[in-house]
Amino acid sequence: MNAPSPKAYNIGYQDFYGRDFIVSPDVLIPRPETEQIIDTVLNLSGKPYLPGVKPTPRILPPNPIILDVGTGSGCIAITVKKELPEAKVYGCDISEKALQVAQKNATKHSVTIPFIISHLLEKVNSRELPLPTLVIANLPYVDTDWEWLDKNALSFEPSIALYADDHGLGLIKKLIDQSANLHIPYIVLEADPCQHDEIIEYASKKGLQFLEARGFIITFYIPQE
Repeated sequence: MNAPSPKAYNIGYQDFYGRDFIVSPDVLIPRPETEQIIDTVLNLSGKPYLPGVKPTPRILPPNPIILDVGTGSGCIAITVKKELPEAKVYGCDISEKALQVAQKNATKHSVTIPFIISHLLEKVNSRELPLPTLVIANLPYVDTDWEWLDKNALSFEPSIALYADDHGLGLIKKLIDQSANLHIPYIVLEADPCQHDEIIEYASKKGLQFLEARGFIITFYIPQE
């Protein structure tokens, strides 16, 4: 039996962190677990992400440069910009159609964010993308061999935004490699918790230091000389 088309695609939008974002079959539908990226960025910035939750001391500089890699609909980059207006936020993706959706969302939410076509960090240190203080990324990490995976339910979303080789970790490992080579100070990644141990082990071999894990989100830093 075929799964019904997702409601978000039928109505054309999805809620993310209390805001409506335009979605289409060209982009992944935002998930609640991805909102933890925003919580993590706010925490790194020394700001509370929930009423009554005391933030940790600020780790990021006052005016960070933040790059959302694989931005898709732009929901992460735009939300970060709304919550941290002092930050300079960029978004990149390999899909031109996805970036068109992201730009519509930026206009909808009255923020200015440069959206750049780039495969991971290939454009960093160019005229288009400066070296970021923080990289945030919800890259494809689904492993097609997961026994619990319902491919039918995911069939309406772009496979390029869902699946990766190397048991779902191919792109994450490439991003870690690039981040290490560029000495990017902080990296916040989303992945299934069952993948965290392997990611942490791989990242440590590349010189990244594990900072924390929160739900689906893992944070690393690279000691600066």
